[in-house]
Amino acid sequence: MGVANRLDLTLRLVQGSDRVSVSELSLRLGVSEMTVRRDLDALERQGLVRRVHGGAVATRVRAEQAGFTAREPWQAATKDRLGSAVAALVEPGSRVLLDAGTTTVHVAEHLAGRGPLTVAVLSLQAAAVLADRPGIDLLVVGGRSRPGERSLVGPLALRTLGDLAFDCFVMSIGGVHAGHGWSEFSLDDAAVKQSGLARAARTVAVADATKLGVRAFSRVAPLDAVHQFVTDRAAEDAATHPRGPETLDALRDAGVETVLA
Repeated sequence: MGVANRLDLTLRLVQGSDRVSVSELSLRLGVSEMTVRRDLDALERQGLVRRVHGGAVATRVRAEQAGFTAREPWQAATKDRLGSAVAALVEPGSRVLLDAGTTTVHVAEHLAGRGPLTVAVLSLQAAAVLADRPGIDLLVVGGRSRPGERSLVGPLALRTLGDLAFDCFVMSIGGVHAGHGWSEFSLDDAAVKQSGLARAARTVAVADATKLGVRAFSRVAPLDAVHQFVTDRAAEDAATHPRGPETLDALRDAGVETVLA
């Protein structure tokens, strides 16, 4: 396991418990306690965990309250794997709507090599990644830039999407729940996603495993509104994600193809 992936898993284990000890992490990760302490120190420097005697606890910053810049480095290695897996599902020549979010910026990086593509983006970060890339016809959907996120939302974004049609919508998501379906923390983001779902022939949802079992504030759609879902393999591990396996089962029962990266 590479360092970045080990840090990702360490963070998940800490976030999934009120408190986790160094010895527990050492056993779960298969590394020395000295390595665990080093990793916890690195996560503490990023403000993601707080060291306590013999272990660590998660900082109590809710992910949905942390802006794009704060969330961008979280689980970066995992998100890059997801980005590569999503890009592999997009056929050259497609018209793609790319959602906002930290994971979809990684999707944008990998889409840059899948041209020719027409890509309409719902975030300023993705626009910066894809601008001037050979083989990419870039469209920036108009709208209001949501403070802290730079996602493009509001009536202008909805009107623009209403005039377009896409082969594929790559949708990031705040939560996916067996009973509640797909959901978002922001009403504005949820409205844009609903429009994207309506304007695309196929939707690929993407989220890291921490989003499984989460019921966010605004429901976007039922599970079967999405055709494919890309997440990481940790979603199958009930030890780190207690609601992961049941959510994956619900998605498959709803006819959603699941891809584990």
